[in-house]
Amino acid sequence: MVTGVPGPKARELLERKLNHVPRGPFNTLQTFVAKAEGALITDVDGNTFIDLAGAIGTLNVGHRPTGVVDALHHQIDQYLHTCFHVMMYEPYIQLAEKLNNITPGEHKKKSFFLSSGAEAVENAVKIARKYTGRKGIISFERGFHGRTFMSMSLTSKVKPYKFEFGPFAPETYKWPYPYYYHSTLKPRELDDQLIKQFQAFFQSEVAPEEVAAIIMEPVQGEGGFIIPSAYFVQQVKAICENYNILFIADEIQTGFGRTGKMFAIEHFGVIPDIITMSKSLGAGIPISAVTARAEIIDAPNPGEIGGTYGGSPLGCVAALEVIETIKEKNLLTRSVEIGNAFMKRFAPLQTSNKQIGEVRQLGAMCAIEFVKDPITKEPNKELVGEILAKAHQKGLIIMSAGLHGNIIRLLTPLVITEELLEEGFDVLEETIIECCSN
Repeated sequence: MVTGVPGPKARELLERKLNHVPRGPFNTLQTFVAKAEGALITDVDGNTFIDLAGAIGTLNVGHRPTGVVDALHHQIDQYLHTCFHVMMYEPYIQLAEKLNNITPGEHKKKSFFLSSGAEAVENAVKIARKYTGRKGIISFERGFHGRTFMSMSLTSKVKPYKFEFGPFAPETYKWPYPYYYHSTLKPRELDDQLIKQFQAFFQSEVAPEEVAAIIMEPVQGEGGFIIPSAYFVQQVKAICENYNILFIADEIQTGFGRTGKMFAIEHFGVIPDIITMSKSLGAGIPISAVTARAEIIDAPNPGEIGGTYGGSPLGCVAALEVIETIKEKNLLTRSVEIGNAFMKRFAPLQTSNKQIGEVRQLGAMCAIEFVKDPITKEPNKELVGEILAKAHQKGLIIMSAGLHGNIIRLLTPLVITEELLEEGFDVLEETIIECCSN
């Protein structure tokens, strides 16, 4: 039940935030959490929200999952932090063994851990350069890989992530990524056209012998939940193999069941050389991982990769329980069910609401793109802003995405009950129809 956001306690906290926290960190809702469980959040004024944002994809196993909470309490009673570089601990090794086992590919793999997704990307680039002896890194238009220096250089969206923060890291390049909804070509024709452009790129921009790696989100997250074809991804991997370029799969938002597979790259029949992971790996405890072919990740010498808090004991035990929870609760199947329910509910709205350009999903990675005109497909950021604001006041947490902010994205906790999911969909559908009819 929501009685007005922000409420009196939240307004008091907002005033304190204004005085003591810089304006840079953005906030989706203008209120503060008091308690969270599963797919529900209660704020400091007693308002209860259905969470379909999942801390930007961090909570595939939900808020405060029992196994994770119990593992954390047990770990706290033993030790909090020794720094793996000073005194090692077994959970680090256990998690490395687990990720080496569950990530795609039967080859020998090794893993190490950091604190954030951006750190994972930074270290994946370092490893790729060390192993290949090359400097060039290729990412994709609309891609998002983090806010640190190298990861920001690889990120495509200028505002708010890159504007006036340059100059950026050299030897980074952008390739186009298929966006079938915005193309007049058939998907296969667009794919082939882009692949030809990639080959021409090696003639005009940088020689393939100078490229260390190509980094790709199997499904673009911040870019708008854009889903490529298996053919496109396979062709990119073929280019990598042809020129001895490493293929990095950025699974930070797509990993751990979000798309109906443990890792989204599994949908495309491609085995990456390096995988970066974070977000739902720790169920809210900061931890990230880089898993790679053993001979690649062993290229750095001792001391050349790592970090003081990388793979903290709390992060490691949380991650181990997350992986177990996904298996025990059959959350890969649940992800598919959520995606199917989403399409069943929202795909029909396209026919009755011209402002809905496309409804798309892969597993529970779901999005609705809004346009001003179905012919020109001009982005409708204003409509999305209105929908978000009204949904928030009705107790539904949703977020936008895309270069133009005209896409509503859902990152629903996979543990959400059927009743709560339908209630959340009811609110979203009602709000979309209301706003589209204005």
